[in-house]
Amino acid sequence: MGIAVNLFVLVLATAWAGKDPARLWRLLVEDGIVEWMQFLCFAVLSAMLGYVTVQRWLRQPGLRLELLALAGLTALVALAALEEISWFQRILHVESSEFFLQNNKQGETNLHNLAVGKDSLHKAVLLKIIVLVGLTHNIILPLLARSRPAIRRWVEQLGLYLPPLWASLAYIVLVVLSHVLVDHPRKGELGEMFGAVHYLATVFAAYFVGYGYERQPMFEQPAAARQVSILFAMQLAFLLLVGWLLSAGAGAGPMPA
Repeated sequence: MGIAVNLFVLVLATAWAGKDPARLWRLLVEDGIVEWMQFLCFAVLSAMLGYVTVQRWLRQPGLRLELLALAGLTALVALAALEEISWFQRILHVESSEFFLQNNKQGETNLHNLAVGKDSLHKAVLLKIIVLVGLTHNIILPLLARSRPAIRRWVEQLGLYLPPLWASLAYIVLVVLSHVLVDHPRKGELGEMFGAVHYLATVFAAYFVGYGYERQPMFEQPAAARQVSILFAMQLAFLLLVGWLLSAGAGAGPMPA
């Protein structure tokens, strides 16, 4: 379902790229469908990771590396969600402080658009880190783990997981296609949304139903795992609908003059 959602958005972007530029801006603009989808995925993902952290602590109380890693990821993803919508600044109509007006590329109250030379922090630093970490986590480590299972066990002992290689390849192919097929100054938002959906789906698959994961998942019984998987697939489709509705409520859509 995660791949289906991403593919649907890519087809939509490709169809609107030439025929209806106003609709494409509605898809990719600030507070648009894609940006709201990123926020929703990160928010749900943060809640899921927090739940896994608490459950593992309840099963085995005590400060451990895996709990620190999971708690850190929970906070990091929550930060990403809030940064994505500038901490609700535009929704609540809050004016930026003088510092952000002078030092933020978009004059917003967020960190990822702070100026670093001619570019923003996101483009100059964060994007490079995301690409490096993403390729390592999704391609390099899963490939190595096929011949060296100890790598997977080591990653899981740290509290992390490795995505299924086929799902990672589908995610990367969709990102590449979005750059090739869509001609738009904000087409990078598509790749960011694809990543948010991909990680939401693979975190659920690993930690909750144990797909490609050797440690104890949240749902161990096959029947329960199937049922909760169906509910999760329905949730992914529903998140896209909610993102669409939120973009309309935020007034997204006008094409720059």
